[in-house]
Amino acid sequence: MLFADLQLARRLERAEGNACRGFAEARARLDPASGAAWIECAGAYAVFDGIDSPVTQSFGLGIFEEPGPESMARIERFFVDRGAAVMHEVCPLAGVAALDLLCVRGYRPIEISSVLYQPLEPPQRAAASATKVRVIDSDEASLWAGVYARGWAHDHPEFQGFLEAFGSLSAAREESVCFLAELDGKPSAAGVLCLHEGVALFGGAATVPEMRRRGLQAALLQARMRYAFEHGCDLAMMVAEAGSQSQRNAERTGFRMAYTRTKWRLRKPDRQPPE
Repeated sequence: MLFADLQLARRLERAEGNACRGFAEARARLDPASGAAWIECAGAYAVFDGIDSPVTQSFGLGIFEEPGPESMARIERFFVDRGAAVMHEVCPLAGVAALDLLCVRGYRPIEISSVLYQPLEPPQRAAASATKVRVIDSDEASLWAGVYARGWAHDHPEFQGFLEAFGSLSAAREESVCFLAELDGKPSAAGVLCLHEGVALFGGAATVPEMRRRGLQAALLQARMRYAFEHGCDLAMMVAEAGSQSQRNAERTGFRMAYTRTKWRLRKPDRQPPE
């Protein structure tokens, strides 16, 4: 039986940190002038993927090594020197000392998310369906990114450009597997999976507006579950806004809570963060 303990948290946090590190590495390859970079400090990954990127923050702070003033100052300088806000996703198992250090250094909480997991089991045989889910070919990155962006941008049109770029980076990232769902031969939904040391991180999946409510999300989920198991993973992982519809949907499909995580932001970072 898997318990929601520190050992599990380390696996989950490292899987997500590795996926976000991969974004920065992919962006640096595709756009060397972007300045995308990452460092490891006190067991945490600090990732810079651009000033406005949701990936620009640290992952795993406090659960691999207790942070101190020196390590915190190094991480803070990494972001401040690049003109970015200083933010950390922090698992509660980081402990009181780590949370107290954040408070002392002037951080405030800005976001709460639910980290969910599910042990992977041998998949059932897929039922016959008009929906076909497959891993994209190497020359289909633009097609996949377009479907992914159109699915998300219908509800958030202001993010169209960002989503197209985000999709392209997802396809270029190492340890990232992009799935396309086709209904009657028409590309209709897109999803992504990141594999790291036995953990399969399920990224967001999106369906184009005119194809919604036809079972495409369920088909994408099952295909990714099957792929993850067949490629040596024993654990599936998702992250959702706490208490959201996405969390409820994940729990309906067998995911359960590991912990609730808080994102912290430094109030007024300056050129010389506190020591």
